[in-house]
Amino acid sequence: MSRNTGERHDGLALDIRRQFGQRSTARFLHALPAFKVVDDVPGHLKALLDKLDEAESMAKGNAAPQ
Repeated sequence: MSRNTGERHDGLALDIRRQFGQRSTARFLHALPAFKVVDDVPGHLKALLDKLDEAESMAKGNAAPQ
């Protein structure tokens, strides 16, 4: 990788970090629709998704283990 390419890579990384820190980016991301489980999901997949939600909640300290 040439020096010029490395400098462009570093500049791109800084630009991406700057954009993620902007309020307008946060507003845009919060406006996106959330993914939801629909009723036609097979039962075994719904059970796995429920277990995933529970594990994420426990990892965040939001819920006690059941």
